[in-house]
Amino acid sequence: MSATKREEVISHLRYIRLELREMHQMLIKEDLLPDLSEAKEVHAQLDALLALLSDKKVKKIKNQFGKF
Repeated sequence: MSATKREEVISHLRYIRLELREMHQMLIKEDLLPDLSEAKEVHAQLDALLALLSDKKVKKIKNQFGKF
């Protein structure tokens, strides 16, 4: 994985971790459910991370089958 992609992944993971930590604190301390928009935002970040990671795997698979 290139350094740029690695930094992007790390950035996504840090953001997701922070958001999930805040949601967890709301659930534990305040006994409140997180706002739906916050949950959707974290889900979107997870989708972006998956796309970022999946992109590299798809390229590898295409390169492997391109040799046949």
